[in-house]
Amino acid sequence: MVSKQEEQDSFNFQEYSLIFKRHCLVIAVVTASIFGLTALASFKQKPIYQAEGKLLFNKTNRVSSLTSISENTGELSGVTQVSKPLDTQAEVIRSNPIVKKTIDAMNLKDKHGQPIEIDEFLKALKVNTVKDTDVLTLSYQSQNPQQAAAVVNSLMGNYLENNVQTNRTEATAAQEFLRKQLPEVEAKVMQAEAALRRFKEKNKVIVLEDEAKAGVESLKDLSDQITKATADLAEAQSHSDALQSQLQLSKQQAVALNTLSESTAVQQVLAEYQKVQDQLVVARTRYTEEHPIIKDLSSQEIALRKQLQLRVSQTLGSKQSIPQQNLQIGELKQTLTTQLVQSEIERLALANRIAVLKNAYSLSQKRLSVLPQLEQTQLQLERELAVARSTYEELLKRFQEVEVVVNQNVGNARVISPALVPKKPVSPRLTLNLALGGFLGILLGVGTALLLEARDKSLKTVEKAKQVFGYPLVGIIPHLNEKSSETHKDVVALPVRDNPYSPASAAFEMFQANLDFTFGDQLLKVIVVVSSIPGEGKSFVAANLAVAKAHMGHRVLLIDADMRHPYQHVIWQQHNLMGLSNILIGQSELSTSTQEALINLEVLHAGMIPPQPAALLDSRRMAALIEAAVRDYDFVIIDTPALNLFADGLLLSKLADGILLTVRPEILDSTAAKATKMLLEQSRSHVLGIVVNAVTDEQSSGYYHTRNSYQRRNSDRNQTNIVKNRTIF
Repeated sequence: MVSKQEEQDSFNFQEYSLIFKRHCLVIAVVTASIFGLTALASFKQKPIYQAEGKLLFNKTNRVSSLTSISENTGELSGVTQVSKPLDTQAEVIRSNPIVKKTIDAMNLKDKHGQPIEIDEFLKALKVNTVKDTDVLTLSYQSQNPQQAAAVVNSLMGNYLENNVQTNRTEATAAQEFLRKQLPEVEAKVMQAEAALRRFKEKNKVIVLEDEAKAGVESLKDLSDQITKATADLAEAQSHSDALQSQLQLSKQQAVALNTLSESTAVQQVLAEYQKVQDQLVVARTRYTEEHPIIKDLSSQEIALRKQLQLRVSQTLGSKQSIPQQNLQIGELKQTLTTQLVQSEIERLALANRIAVLKNAYSLSQKRLSVLPQLEQTQLQLERELAVARSTYEELLKRFQEVEVVVNQNVGNARVISPALVPKKPVSPRLTLNLALGGFLGILLGVGTALLLEARDKSLKTVEKAKQVFGYPLVGIIPHLNEKSSETHKDVVALPVRDNPYSPASAAFEMFQANLDFTFGDQLLKVIVVVSSIPGEGKSFVAANLAVAKAHMGHRVLLIDADMRHPYQHVIWQQHNLMGLSNILIGQSELSTSTQEALINLEVLHAGMIPPQPAALLDSRRMAALIEAAVRDYDFVIIDTPALNLFADGLLLSKLADGILLTVRPEILDSTAAKATKMLLEQSRSHVLGIVVNAVTDEQSSGYYHTRNSYQRRNSDRNQTNIVKNRTIF
């Protein structure tokens, strides 16, 4: 089975083929004109030669960068990720300074003898990249082959010179930049060194890491010494307390007694004093108090006492009062007193040692607490110094490199293929131009045909008529070979009667059969035949349908209700003295006004043309006429004026069983068709279908094509006899 898509494709192909057939002359004229003009232009065109050269690009030229120590000046790299370095260089080659220099060097002139413009030069120049390579191709077109080659070579030379000059300019700029920066960076190095030195001198820093290790060890050692000294002090204190308890002396007294017992001056005076006391005691046993000896000894005693007190005070360094019995102690007590004094001395020494150790511990701990901050400051200063030194060394290195590069010719590109003198022209290409001209001509011709078709609003095919109206297709009447204009008098207007073997006769038979089969469940006795505009053949369709019905044995009445431009009397070649208008105004009756056209077929012509046909058709007399005709005839066919001009057909449709709409391709346009469809829908008329008249094989889109061909062959054999036996009514 053929799919719907295949049917649609077939229809589109047929529709376009019809368009091309209708406008084949236009297509041929346009194609021939374009082809001829192309050929003429190609043969008149002067030959143009094209020379080609190639440049190879390196990624970098090894020139130091102005702003980045790690990059290279002149490197072929884009600013953005989508940039293409070779395309950038191509634009440099096409830049105005290089092009202008080439024009001046080659002395290129236009046809007026003036230097050619840059835009004109660029039109003849092509700069393209070779895919997946670092190669640019330069080509130039000229009518002079030697000039084409020379221009390409000159342009490449000018570009290379400009490239070298640009790189040297960059290197010079880099040199000047570095020359200015070096003293500043060197000063920063010296400032960093001085800052680090001042920091170390101020904070007495040699090696902070070693100092931190030594400080930690010193704190540990001091802590151990303080612990040991504290223990010794406690032991000395216990020993001293024990001696004090045993001697019943305080520490000061023990020291004083020990000092006096060891003082020779005190002991000498004490011995003399004791001796005088002994003598005084003996003398008192012999003499009275008034005796001179007693007085003398008493005086000596007093003097020695004073002398002893003076010696004690001098020895102790104070006016401390010491009992006489304590001025001279025994050996044991003296030993214990000496031990107490030594123990006190040792205790005092240990107390002083502990104080010194604690002070040293505190100082060491304080120093260690500031070491992290000092270390951080030192690291920052050292880092600044390292950065300054590194920058200075790098700048110094780059400065030395740039000094070498400044005097060198360094470029990114080199010529790998100089331009040679071309031997064959690249233009005109006769074969290609003629082929393109033919193709363009056909394309324009087809486009012109489609444009004309688009501007032509007429319905071209049966299928188009069906699409526009949307009504059933009940008949297709083929185009007659004879002239079929309704205004032409020498016309074969009744093929069903005059040529029963013709395709038109067969089409009308099929038409009336379709009516019977399609509307078999309806009783169709009154049919109004209408058209959208004049010239579509509604009168022709109505007359031949009446003949076809009569041939089937039905009694048929054909009414010409077109009382504006009646035509049925012309088709049947009968008089139009009495007719429909006469009946409607009461001048005659139906039975006396009809004329016999064939057996079973009578025609009621329009009669005289009244001033207001619509009023007559919408009258009760017209309704009564139709009722009488229905009683007397099996079939009534009414021919009416065009719908888009007059409302007669719509008025009569109310009295009929349905309307047959006659459509003629290429006569009816889409605008008129849409207006007709709107009128029929608004009036709610019962449309039986459309009859497409005067259809060619191309317009039918395949409808009845085989049958029509068969009928046409049979018609050709009998045409002569049928024409001779034509009956005129």
